[in-house]
Amino acid sequence: MSRPRYLTDAERAKVLEFLDMIHYSPRYSDDSNEYRHVMLPKDMLKVIPQDYFNPETGTLRILLEEEWRGLGITQSLGWMHYETHAPEPHILLFKRPINYES
Repeated sequence: MSRPRYLTDAERAKVLEFLDMIHYSPRYSDDSNEYRHVMLPKDMLKVIPQDYFNPETGTLRILLEEEWRGLGITQSLGWMHYETHAPEPHILLFKRPINYES
């Protein structure tokens, strides 16, 4: 298990300027999981530290919970970042088991 890379105070101050512009989709589900996507403002990607990105794809890497929460994303417990939508790198895809009990 990798360790989270926490933002410095200066980095956090920059990303939190975008806090009110983060958009959360409605939840949708299949037989085993519920899903939602989180859309970050495109300009927010410019202030997220480079080591949060995958150097091969240029998109955000899969973030640990402490990391995405540090960016100001707020969701109830149990959500896992599992994919970044490459054509629209500001969209992060999340899932958690149906009937997740916190």
